[in-house]
Amino acid sequence: MRVSEAFRAAFGSQPHTIWHAPGRVNLIGEHTDYNDGFVLPFAVPWGVTAAVSPRRDATIRLLSLQAPGEPLTITSYEQAKGWARYVVGVPATLEGALGADIAIDGDVPQGAGLSSSAALEVAVASAFNELYGLGLSPLEIALLGQRAENDFVGMPCGIMDQAASALSQEGRALFLDCRSLGYRTIPLDLAGHGLRIVIIDTRVHHELADGQYAKRRADCESAARKLGVAALRDVTDLAGALARLQGDERKRVQHVVTENHRVEALVGLLRAGAITEIGALLNASHLSLRDEYEVSCPELDVAVEAAIRGGARGARMTGGGFGGSAIALVAEDRVASVEAAVRAAYAERGWKEPRFLTATPAQGARKLA
Repeated sequence: MRVSEAFRAAFGSQPHTIWHAPGRVNLIGEHTDYNDGFVLPFAVPWGVTAAVSPRRDATIRLLSLQAPGEPLTITSYEQAKGWARYVVGVPATLEGALGADIAIDGDVPQGAGLSSSAALEVAVASAFNELYGLGLSPLEIALLGQRAENDFVGMPCGIMDQAASALSQEGRALFLDCRSLGYRTIPLDLAGHGLRIVIIDTRVHHELADGQYAKRRADCESAARKLGVAALRDVTDLAGALARLQGDERKRVQHVVTENHRVEALVGLLRAGAITEIGALLNASHLSLRDEYEVSCPELDVAVEAAIRGGARGARMTGGGFGGSAIALVAEDRVASVEAAVRAAYAERGWKEPRFLTATPAQGARKLA
């Protein structure tokens, strides 16, 4: 295994444990997680592998096969910079000073919005859980990863990405209530119905994304205060709520409330075996993200529209927005025509050619050695 060989070359011994955690695609339920709502992600076949051994001191020695060079030596958690913060955030969030030698390898397509950061956190947290006997459940590992990203990295993400990485099962989507943290897996038998989820990686990322993410969250929290509810998930009279709000806050509430309904409707279709009927919900989700939540961008909109013209049953942006990826539900015999339609639409505008990946629901975090 590549990561084991890199660990041995850098640190002079075999790793004590090796854990793999996957990235994720969100089938539906976007920007609902931090509003105490519902989400329906699934793990993807690509992820992050962490080879780890404990240390007797609090030093972190860290290397990544995707960042060539000498291993980093971090003697104080605050020294961590860039991608290393997602790793160091895990021990920094735990009680006590815990050190480790860590080698990282990953194959999550970079920039595609498939949550390589959550995969990194969950892989490292799973290894620490084993090595230091923390006794954490998979859900608690997901929460540890979220805390690392919120408190140490400073990104106010919800729980969805880490939960999908830690809890997913092969061939199934993860229906998660982000308030109660109750969850169940739902069969997502794409191949059995002659379907594929095609990821369309736009290969763009607009730099306004991070600040705009925080603004959307602030809009939602402000709207919830004005409506007298703990979170937008609690809005039951949408028309009444919208009548009390204006501008951006009104739009954000419209999206979050209707998106929660779409998640529940899509789960109902999957449980009824009607996976071929979910396309309209994907389309509606995209329109809401574009017009009400305003987190799409021209590259995502063109990808979605061209995919549908090319024969997709439904399509939408997935992830935080402002770039990254869209997903399309496509019959196997229409995959080539959908990809051709998106390529042509991009070429017509002089944009970089998009990348296409087929997403099959994969297993969550697991021990490899």
